[in-house]
Order: sequence, then C-alpha cells, then structure tokens
Amino acid sequence: MAKAVFLDLASMGDGLDLGEVEQVVETLVCHQRTTPEQAAARMAGFPIVIVNKVHLDRNTLESTRPTLICVVATGVNNIDLAACRELGITVVNSRAYGTNSVAQHAIMLMLALSTRLLDYHRAVQAGDWGRSQQFCLLDYPIRELHGKTLGIVGYGTLGKRTAELGKAFGMRVLVAQRPGGQPQQERVPLADLLPRVDVLSLHCPLTEHTRNLIGTEELARMRPGTLLINTARGGLVDESALADSLRAGHLGGAGFDVLTEEPPRDGNPLLEPDIPNLIVTPHSAWGSREARQRILQQLAENIRAWRAGQPVRVVR
Repeated sequence: MAKAVFLDLASMGDGLDLGEVEQVVETLVCHQRTTPEQAAARMAGFPIVIVNKVHLDRNTLESTRPTLICVVATGVNNIDLAACRELGITVVNSRAYGTNSVAQHAIMLMLALSTRLLDYHRAVQAGDWGRSQQFCLLDYPIRELHGKTLGIVGYGTLGKRTAELGKAFGMRVLVAQRPGGQPQQERVPLADLLPRVDVLSLHCPLTEHTRNLIGTEELARMRPGTLLINTARGGLVDESALADSLRAGHLGGAGFDVLTEEPPRDGNPLLEPDIPNLIVTPHSAWGSREARQRILQQLAENIRAWRAGQPVRVVR
C-alpha cells in the first residue's frame, strides 16, 4: 500500500470518520490547511495526494510527481490537468455525493422565501407578535408552492432530484434547454421558459455558455414575484442586476448558496443590507454530514480501485 497526504482536511468540516480511508493506505498524513506555497514540500514522497481546493500547478506537480491525485470534490479546476496528462498522473474525483443535501437546500430556500420565514422570525424577535391586536401576524405575504411552476436549468442528477421534491409539493416542472447543450425534446428554450415559471432553480455548471446566464434582460422577462434559486455556481447570475431587481420589487425573492467570489472577502452586491427577501448561505448546501462522509467513502473506493489497476471516477 502507498502513503497518502491530505492537504486540506479542514475543508471537509468536523465529525467525519477517516477509518475507511486509513484502511486502504499504508500511512495517511493529514494537514488541516495548505497554501499553494506549502504544497510541494508537503506532497514530497507521497504517491497519493488528497486535495479539495488547494491549487496544484505545473511546477508543484513536476517537482513532486505523485502517482494519484484524489480530489474530494467534483470540480477539478484547481488541478493543472494538462500537466497531469503529460506527467502520467491519474486524477480522480467525487461525484453525486451531495444530491439529497443540495436538493433539500434548494427546496428549503424556496420554502423560506415563500413563507417569509426570516421576516416573521425577525418580527417575533422584535416583539411585533407581542404587540399584535390579534392572535397572529400576517404582515408579510405567504405563498404556497403547490400549484406553482418550477423551472429547472441544468437537468442532471441535482436538477432531477430537485424537480422530484418540487413535484412532491405539488409543483409543475418545466426543464430549460441549457445554452450550449444539445437540443432535447420536451425542453423549453430559456427565453420562453422564464415568463412561465414561479420559481427558477439553477443546477448547471459554469461555462462560457452559462456565465451571466441570468442578467438584466432575463430578470426582466421573469414575471413579477418570481423566486430565483441558485445552489449551483457563482457567476451564473449577474449579481448587481439581481440586487437591483430585488430592490425594485420585481422579483419576489432570491435564495443563493454561491457567489462569484468565495469567500467574499471583498464584499459582494448580494451582501448589501438593504436587499429585501434575499437569503444567502455560505456554500453550505453540499455539507450535510451524510454527504461529507459519502465523499470519504468514494475516496476509499477510488484508492482501492486504483490499487487494483481499475481506477474509477477518472478525470484524466
């Protein structure tokens, strides 16, 4: 068995069991965090490198030459794949581990916005209920998901699961023809879909075709009161245009788990305090304990399959 180093274990959160991974390697050395400048020294002498978000460039790969890189995420944009190809380094990733976690988060955002959950919570905390002249507060309009139309952009595993949960609430589902994708039957061009939905949920990757997929023009095509949900990637939506639309009262609300820059150290248009009915969560939709443990199970499977000469989930 080969030795392995985990460069950024802290990115996986607390409360996980590494036992299954430890069983498939000779030695497992874990670092909580690693900067790009520290990566080469920490990778030296380890045939197996486990990484989530640490950037591994050509110089680092050429100086350390690992045999296997295991990415404990689906995205591999932090790895120089061209260099790996030239150096004969196998790169594997994790897939479909957070389907239920992300889908339930998307539905949670729809429910919280539709019921004005945060507004009513703040009202109770402020004492508004105690001052009410009747038994309840109905200061914020509540809407049911039942009977509403849910638009899905990106009908892969995550989009399909979110659609299933939406149907369980009695929603009708329309699937968009994703820009840049192959035309498919029963999918609606995005421009035609936008004015027909009550909720639009994004589940597509960020590509040259989908960057700023929803901008000023697309927001204007959506009906007043529409909800916009993004648990996919920052950059799919023009954030300044969305902030303006919410302030103007055109959209009914938005729920975002992703931003263009993460973490948003330099601020973001969606983090301004005056935007109504907006919920922003810190890229946490994927992070259920079950999903995070599933990543480690896939990590062990990836190493075991590679050792057997039949690697799975190969990116390169």
